[in-house]
Amino acid sequence: MRKSIVSPSTTTATPISDLWRDLERIARVEISSEDEGFPIENALSKKVTEGWRAATTGPQLIRLHFDEPLTIKRLQLHFVDKTSERSQEFALFAGAGTELKEIVRQQWTFSPNGSTEEIEDYAENLSGITTLELRIDPDRSHDPKASKEYASLQSLKLA
Repeated sequence: MRKSIVSPSTTTATPISDLWRDLERIARVEISSEDEGFPIENALSKKVTEGWRAATTGPQLIRLHFDEPLTIKRLQLHFVDKTSERSQEFALFAGAGTELKEIVRQQWTFSPNGSTEEIEDYAENLSGITTLELRIDPDRSHDPKASKEYASLQSLKLA
């Protein structure tokens, strides 16, 4: 066994912001729609922004294709809606190529007078991932064709 004693002052933790991957650099993105004022780059950037928002109502798709297969240890999704009373569902899929497996499915109810933010933080052990797909249904209480709600994503982070 090899052993060494280190002083607590010489060890520093890596800030979590430094652990997040640079998605703008390592991935190509496909989206089902985009509001010009809220482009997808906002939600994938390491900077704090207003996030992404769809240009059309109803279910939406965000698909990331990575330049090289990734190992993903942590996923964080952040949704914000301070104006609408609505129930949203998202599902996250990951895999290689077109062979995607559902990782998580979550429902959340937004309320302007109560819960306006949803942060989901998942510890995973996904390897060989070339595609990550996020499906958002912003209005679970209605027929998707009759939905009046816009999907949005404050941020998506991977480590």
